[in-house]
Amino acid sequence: MNNSRFSIRWKTFCIFLIFAIVLLGVLWLFQIVYLNDFYKIIKRRETETVLSQIEELVRNNEDDSDTIEEIAASHNLGIFITDRFGNTLYNADYIPNSHIAGMPRYIFGLFYDTAVANGGKAVVEYKGSEMQKDSQEGFLIQQLIGNQESVEIISGATPESENGEINQGEGRVGYTISGRETTTISEFRQNIGDDRAESVIYVSIVENDHGQTVVMINSVLTPIDATVTTLEAQLKMISIIMVVFAFVLAVVNSKSVSRSIISLNDGAKKLAQGDYSVTFDSGDYMEVAELSDTLNYAAKELGKADALQKELIANVSHDLRTPLTMIKGYAEVMRDIPGENTPENVQAIIEETERLTDLVNDMLDISKLKAGTITIKPAVYNITESIKHVLERYNKLREVDGYTIDFIYDDEIYVEADEQKMYQVIYNLVNNAINYTGEDKKVTVLQKVTNGILRIEVIDTGNGVKQEDIPYVWDRYYKDKTTHKRALQGTGLGLSIVKNVLELHGAKYGVSSISGKGATFWFELPIVQVD
Repeated sequence: MNNSRFSIRWKTFCIFLIFAIVLLGVLWLFQIVYLNDFYKIIKRRETETVLSQIEELVRNNEDDSDTIEEIAASHNLGIFITDRFGNTLYNADYIPNSHIAGMPRYIFGLFYDTAVANGGKAVVEYKGSEMQKDSQEGFLIQQLIGNQESVEIISGATPESENGEINQGEGRVGYTISGRETTTISEFRQNIGDDRAESVIYVSIVENDHGQTVVMINSVLTPIDATVTTLEAQLKMISIIMVVFAFVLAVVNSKSVSRSIISLNDGAKKLAQGDYSVTFDSGDYMEVAELSDTLNYAAKELGKADALQKELIANVSHDLRTPLTMIKGYAEVMRDIPGENTPENVQAIIEETERLTDLVNDMLDISKLKAGTITIKPAVYNITESIKHVLERYNKLREVDGYTIDFIYDDEIYVEADEQKMYQVIYNLVNNAINYTGEDKKVTVLQKVTNGILRIEVIDTGNGVKQEDIPYVWDRYYKDKTTHKRALQGTGLGLSIVKNVLELHGAKYGVSSISGKGATFWFELPIVQVD
């Protein structure tokens, strides 16, 4: 094992732990660090939505006090509606100690002026309870009124009576002490206080049939320090539990995953050592199950290839041994027995030598075809005439051994192909049919044309090819497993050559067989019209 690589068990373990840590980090980030910000954003959006609803009611002159009351109660808001002079039209206050409706007129004037300056809307934020605000406002007014310096109303402010009460006039209201304007929004915030709950007042000036109506909504942002402390304590416990749980889950899951991979690895080692009976049955996960099926298929195919290769060696050894034995036997007879040096014995040696040559040539051709070193040289030629020349080579077989080889065709057909290679294809197919035909010793070569496609069929009357063996009949290692006999014609390796040559030509080919009724080997090529 390469020490620079992590095992799948440790990798899975680390992934689970990292996931748990990231998840906890996200929870801490959103539940603790930014909880207050999220709360303010949600609360303000909620208040803005309510403001839009109230504006719509006021704009349409709808006197729906029940709806306003229900909205204020359901959202814990203070809703204060006045005319432009601060006279109360409607008040629904569901905030404890919030006396928004009892604010001094000069404060209303400041809110109103701020809204006018901002295009009809204003948002005023401050901290401190409304009760504190009232007391501090009273203190401020006492300072203003009790001051020996002059207190006068400016910018349209008009006194309502001589005792110092002040009414909202046209436009802006303010106070001056010693000729200096002192009551501003910033001073108001400063004087109200900076502790306890944070409060936000939304001010909106709405135009309707009655002129201007002022809508003020008071929303209190309750301190959530206690909530944050509670969540922090909970998250500490949750973090400990999740880390422990993630650790246990990572250990269990990593063992489960690694167990399947280790099992596959052990089986693969046996397969590499040549044990093709090994079975892969790891099915814990879909991907592992698919890999197991693939390895089982590979083991099965490798086993078949190994068996066919051993069978090839045995068959080729048999085919080599027989002619060598015959050559040696004839040669010894001719050497030791006077008068045996006859033309017949010499011919037998020559025939066996030719058989050895054909076997070696076929094996070399298979190697070259598989290596892709053989190329074809297509040309237009008469394939019907070529088939006749192939069959002429079997005249002696017809005369001496009684074989019947029929060639059935209608017209002479031309194709574009490598004539020498196609000659070899037809020759090998006929050889295969002769070797496996039935006791009637009959072989039929059929030529037919359908829709411009030439189809050549070579038919024998033997036992046929088993259905389970058809996919392997073209394999270079394939031979009939039921019995191996010395090929009467050819070397028994011709079908593999046929397959490779036809694939070089891009031709379709195949075999059809019924058990006990022979086999039909065929291929197809497009015809060429010759004038």
